Amino acid sequence: MLGLELVVALGVAVLLGNVLGQRLRVAPPVVLLVVGALLGLVPAVRQTQLPPEVVLLLFLPVLLYWESLTTSMREIRTNLRGIVLLSTVLVIFTAGAVAVAGHALGLPWGPAWALGAAVAPTDATAVGALAGSLPRRQITVLRAESLVNDGTALVIYGLAVGITVGGEHLTLPHVGALFLLAYGGGAAVGVVVAWINMNLRRRLDDPLLGNLVMILAPFTAYLLAELIHASGVLAVVVSGLIMAQVAPSIIRAEHRRQALAFWPLATFIINGALFVLVGVELQYALRHLSRSDLRAALIAIGVVSVVLVAVRFAFLFSSAYVIRALDRRPEQRLRRISHRARVVSGLAGFRGAVSLAVALSVPETLDSGQPFPDRAFIVFVTCGVIVVTLVVQGLLLPGVVRWARLPRDTSVDEEEILADTTATEEAIQALPRLAGELSTTPKAVEWLRQEYEAHLATVRARGAGTDDDHPALRHSRHYADLRLALIAHKRATVVRLRDERHIDDTVLRRLQAALDNEEVRLAGREQAE
Repeated sequence: MLGLELVVALGVAVLLGNVLGQRLRVAPPVVLLVVGALLGLVPAVRQTQLPPEVVLLLFLPVLLYWESLTTSMREIRTNLRGIVLLSTVLVIFTAGAVAVAGHALGLPWGPAWALGAAVAPTDATAVGALAGSLPRRQITVLRAESLVNDGTALVIYGLAVGITVGGEHLTLPHVGALFLLAYGGGAAVGVVVAWINMNLRRRLDDPLLGNLVMILAPFTAYLLAELIHASGVLAVVVSGLIMAQVAPSIIRAEHRRQALAFWPLATFIINGALFVLVGVELQYALRHLSRSDLRAALIAIGVVSVVLVAVRFAFLFSSAYVIRALDRRPEQRLRRISHRARVVSGLAGFRGAVSLAVALSVPETLDSGQPFPDRAFIVFVTCGVIVVTLVVQGLLLPGVVRWARLPRDTSVDEEEILADTTATEEAIQALPRLAGELSTTPKAVEWLRQEYEAHLATVRARGAGTDDDHPALRHSRHYADLRLALIAHKRATVVRLRDERHIDDTVLRRLQAALDNEEVRLAGREQAE
């Protein structure tokens, strides 16, 4: 029964943490960590240890795939150089700096590099949860960095553990081959899985089957990449980015609506559960340290946290000056950001699920049968660093964002108005031709023309920045309010007919689904990302 009890406890913890976070106006991940630590005090949960396979093979592919599907590919192409530098060079520098600090604190070089590899990569889901108020360009670079840097960290981790247990040798060709296999193999697997996904989605009419393919895609990509010792993380990310580009033209509307109902909820639950489990795991690791080791581990958490921030800040500022010195093209000048914005990016380097999974993946024994040196120490320090980055940096970030006075990013709203206006104008122009091809009656054509012209007037009024008293906006608001009132009346009528046994529950559900879709559309609560 412990499994069922744990599921219920995690669900309640996620619910409670998010409610408290909203009430206290604190980022929910911060509250979820505290709730997880408190949950770890419960005797039934106290002995629960999170297997690394649960994070790497069950939680992580879903979260990474959804992050990839909802990331701007245009912004990634525009900022590709910076993303590559952050996800490779910065990760190597960070892992090295943490390894030096860990060795200075008494860790052997192998475990010190394993600790560095665990805490080096930033976490995409933590970035999305805590840095969502940043301008689009910054949040895209941060998310893309978090999506790709896991592959670099996992290669470093594999080398560190392999050298410690005696199964790896450190030479430049060998390390280069590992990086090539991780990135090249992972990208190739991602392309293959995306190609299979595209062909299946074109042929499947049933939304349930189509979305089953979508759910299987990240797990398949991760599994195939791991089988050839490539980066499963990169395979999932590449597959998701490709599908984000081709999906609008090959996936049917009913498939999308079903996916948008499932994926946000699934990722919300998984993401919240991970933050809770970090708190639980911190309690578990704490009980496996002696008092002297605990003192050293607490010192290590503080030192490593400072090293992570210092290295990130140093890299962000130094790389900017190097790029400015080497690349003096006019378009490069347009990409520059202010020092204040760079400070915000430096503070937004949160750690999360991948760091936890890497630390838990450290083997318990060496090939000789001896225990892996300082494994409990590595797990505890990693959990502590995750807590520090999420709590301390997460609480500081809103104030730093206000201090930075970043310009308000209106590009999304402007582009949405541009797209809506252009699409509606071209639809009105195509109306006579399409009506002729379909032999549509003139009355139906006139109805559609009036509806589209009213919508176009509303969009143009929003784009011009007029106030709510503009006739077009007032008409649109009154129209939506009246339609919503009528929908509520229709719903009450249908429920009354069911209660009076004039219609069956099946009919009620069918009509209710249509009314719900219309209500969501009119109320403007459609899932946008």
